[in-house]
Amino acid sequence: MLSILKRYLIGKPLKTTELGEQKLSNTKALAILSSDALSSVAYGPEQILIVLATVGAVAYWYSIPIGIGVLILLLALILSYRQIIFSYPHGGGAYVVSKQNLGVIPGLVAGGSLLVDYILTVAVSVSAGTDAITSAIPALHDHTVFIAVLLVIFITILNLRGVTESASILAYPVYLFVVALLIIIVVGLYNVITGQAPPADHTTIGDTAISGITTFLLLRAFSSGCSALTGVEAISNAIPNFKEPAAKNAAKTLVMMGTILAILFSGVMFLAYYYGIKPSHEETVMSQLGSEIFGRNIIYYFIQGTTALILVLAANTGFSAFPLLAYNLASDKFMPRMYLLRGDRLGYSNGIITLGVASILLIIAFQGKTEQLIPLYAVGVFVPFTLSQTGMVIKWLREKPANWFPKMITNLVGALISALVSIIFLTTKFNQVWSILIFLPLIVYLFLTIRKHYEAVGDQLRLNNDIPDKIKGNIMIVPVAGITKVVERTMQYAQGIADEVYAVYISFDKDSEQQMRDKWEAWNPNVKLIVVHSEYREITRPLLKVIDEMEQKAHENGFEITVLIPQFITKKNWHNVLHNQSSLLLRAYLLHKRSVIVTTVPYRFKV
Repeated sequence: MLSILKRYLIGKPLKTTELGEQKLSNTKALAILSSDALSSVAYGPEQILIVLATVGAVAYWYSIPIGIGVLILLLALILSYRQIIFSYPHGGGAYVVSKQNLGVIPGLVAGGSLLVDYILTVAVSVSAGTDAITSAIPALHDHTVFIAVLLVIFITILNLRGVTESASILAYPVYLFVVALLIIIVVGLYNVITGQAPPADHTTIGDTAISGITTFLLLRAFSSGCSALTGVEAISNAIPNFKEPAAKNAAKTLVMMGTILAILFSGVMFLAYYYGIKPSHEETVMSQLGSEIFGRNIIYYFIQGTTALILVLAANTGFSAFPLLAYNLASDKFMPRMYLLRGDRLGYSNGIITLGVASILLIIAFQGKTEQLIPLYAVGVFVPFTLSQTGMVIKWLREKPANWFPKMITNLVGALISALVSIIFLTTKFNQVWSILIFLPLIVYLFLTIRKHYEAVGDQLRLNNDIPDKIKGNIMIVPVAGITKVVERTMQYAQGIADEVYAVYISFDKDSEQQMRDKWEAWNPNVKLIVVHSEYREITRPLLKVIDEMEQKAHENGFEITVLIPQFITKKNWHNVLHNQSSLLLRAYLLHKRSVIVTTVPYRFKV
């Protein structure tokens, strides 16, 4: 029943050879990886005006130079991450750059910040979209949390169906949002140029005779406006999702995203100033602009509808980037190995499910009111911004390739501005972001603890290559995943009592298959290695097929067939989470098979 439901919700499994078909074109990648950054146009300009409103409407003209400052930072980030894409084409973004150039701890700080930031992206985006829905339909207001949870489940299932399928569906709302904002900007500017815009209550740009304006307040407004830049780094984390040449296509998509974001942000910022829009608890800046330019007609509701939709779908950026970042951390043994595995639809399903569950828990904990998380959300982005660009500065200074100096200056400017924004956030909104000073060290400690466990396990599994002589007995089949001490001990036991011993290795790709054949031939040529290629990355079914074929041979010779399964026994129960439990699944399947004896060779870890 569960398998039928899974097949209905997620779809039929895909072959590993179909991985190339799951790569994203630039247009789909732009939609699926830019939704977070583009959706921030809906609230970035408003955040600037909210800070300036503490002085009064006369200070709103400062939004123009502040907006220009945000655009300068955007340019620096786009140029920086474009260089990161070409320098680190396998993805990983800020984590990989920081780890390789600044050290392991800065890399883990960047990686941990982004992982938490992607969880916040989902929670904040879905909650904001839910607020837009309940504002339009007040009767649903009491069901905010339930609606938000349903939306997260829907997006999670959509991503479990595969990157290409989710991108195909989500591309339409993103591009509709871009069209909606371009309509409001073009018509608004046309009204301004032709004099059809009504006289607005705004001060002249450059009027400094305003009391209450301080450098601190302007910096605070600037940092608030920088919330419009969240999500810029997502493309550099998701390079493996692009069609070949992946790095070149990712760089093009990044530039496209930056260009669109700059146009939309500057257009909304200027029109908000010119039309004298004042931030309000009852109505957003985007809603006020739409009302001023079009009135409450069908175009207005089209703009509001697409804005609400993209705020919900901005969560998909997290679902695209989180699993790949978790993969990079798991590759370096800082996260459990389960994040290395592809699911039935060739996506990193464990990362997708983890993100969905974590964001649901956050939404429930805050009852769908995640406004207080936005500053923390922004800090979680600018810390990796700062570290990655500082790492690139170190890289250029160390390697000094052709034309390195202008590249270094670009990264240096970006690093300084990002560091300034991070410091402003920490000083002006400390009561909202203080928790980052606690959870980041805890996350780094957890990463290091996981790595320490894997290193200790690796030391215990290294081989001495002492192979005993074979003693005759019945037929034994030993599933192996590699050549380790566990396999060595299991083979010693099997060869000690068996007439014939067969090792069975399930491969997922041709490269690993050939590598295993070569290593096995060099290590234990006395035992025949049977290699079975699994197109759907399954272990149990290919192994059962081998067992079925071997049963006939066993019966012909009057032997019983025994499946000998190596089993890790961890010292601490929680360590089980860090290891794939494939041996338990195999044993559960095989115990129900007639004429097959199933036994386990335990290997107890000392740490």
